[in-house]
Amino acid sequence: MKFIASLFGTRSPKAMGRQYMKVGRNALFGVTNDNSDNICIEKVPRPLFLLISRKGKFRHGRIAAICLGLLALISYTLVIISAIHYCFTLSTQSKSLPRLITMGLSIFLSGLHMKPFIPITAQELVFGYDDPLVSLGHKFLPKTRRPMSRMGLLLGRNGTLSEISTIFTGHTNMKEFGLINRLNGLDHLPYWPNAPCNSITASEGSFFPPRDQTGADIIHVWDKDFCRTLPLQYRGPIEKAGIKADLYTPTDVLFTRNETAKEDNCFCSDGIDSCPPQGLQDISPCQYSIPVYLSFPHFYKADPKLLDAIDGLKPINNLHKTYFKIQPKLGVPLEAKVRVQLNLKIEQHSNIGVVANFPDIIFPIMWIEEGIEELTPSIRRYIYLATTFADIAVPCLSYGMVLVGLIVIITVFVKAYNSPVLAHEAIELGKRTIRRGSSFLTTSQHRLMVGRDSYILLSNNDIDEKQSMEV
Repeated sequence: MKFIASLFGTRSPKAMGRQYMKVGRNALFGVTNDNSDNICIEKVPRPLFLLISRKGKFRHGRIAAICLGLLALISYTLVIISAIHYCFTLSTQSKSLPRLITMGLSIFLSGLHMKPFIPITAQELVFGYDDPLVSLGHKFLPKTRRPMSRMGLLLGRNGTLSEISTIFTGHTNMKEFGLINRLNGLDHLPYWPNAPCNSITASEGSFFPPRDQTGADIIHVWDKDFCRTLPLQYRGPIEKAGIKADLYTPTDVLFTRNETAKEDNCFCSDGIDSCPPQGLQDISPCQYSIPVYLSFPHFYKADPKLLDAIDGLKPINNLHKTYFKIQPKLGVPLEAKVRVQLNLKIEQHSNIGVVANFPDIIFPIMWIEEGIEELTPSIRRYIYLATTFADIAVPCLSYGMVLVGLIVIITVFVKAYNSPVLAHEAIELGKRTIRRGSSFLTTSQHRLMVGRDSYILLSNNDIDEKQSMEV
């Protein structure tokens, strides 16, 4: 007890505890104590002083007001964060939004100093530039829909593939040679709801099933930019640098939404009525829901209305078509060009100042061309030797060797028949062989007699009789 009294003074520990709690509360809320035995504290106002009255009690009205203010601030922040998604898709979502929200979006975009057109270089357009709206989306959107930190059409691409593909080698079946079995562990595309739109059974572009084995007139190639597989139709034989090849181009019903192409209606996520015009492919499911559409350059083979809305576009077959030249025996592309145009869908909305002056339009941004035009000399040489040269050399060598063999055999027989020297040497060789191995010569029962160009085997008795008659 003396120790406790010396520690807390003459007061009880309970009273000292209350005093310490009062000091802590005063330090937190900035309230001073009017008692004479007050412990000195800082007399600097605290932010939470508004919650405490002069008597040291909480003011519930002020607490409620501050809580409402905090809730309003949090709600405003959440609205801004959720509005970022609509800002990315306002060109297609704005007409379905209430007027109050669209006005708020307009104010928000004006605060970010957003403009419909900004001056940037071609390098910035392709490889990225800073954009405030994209930066906000990168910070606050869900991870599955989060864009890059910068805005760029080819941002993050360095010529390598990020996907993990499982491909058939053709060891068991050459009809599956070069086809993709799985992409990133999935046997279907996650962007589309059902087959055949979500099918991944296609070539990745380097190898195709040889047409000499399959006889198929339709092949498929996977293209990441299209978010789908492209069907290519056989158009006929062709030659490339003296090598036989097959020409393939996209089917006539590609990017078509009608009764003749029902299998492509699954690319319209909201039904056939929501499908884009002919010649356009909606790729928003794999582009963060941004209203982006792909087409062939200059709206080649697209709806004429799309072409009439833009000045300066002139589609040309040789410059804007996509094609593949594939060697039918090896399934290797000799030449290929994939040409695609990137378009943005814009809809007019009077309540959003950024797009208030725009008409409803499919606005082309740029078109790109990717592929190969010429093989390297070493690869072309190997393909030529394995296909064109081999087709000529193999039968020529086969029949040539047979002919040479026949000529050799006939020549040997003719020379052997017409040459006495050879016959004489052959007989002498046979004679020596007979002398070594014949029992008749050993017992002297038979002898060989030369008769002009041949030898006659006679007995010894006949020879003796002939000699006696001559004598």
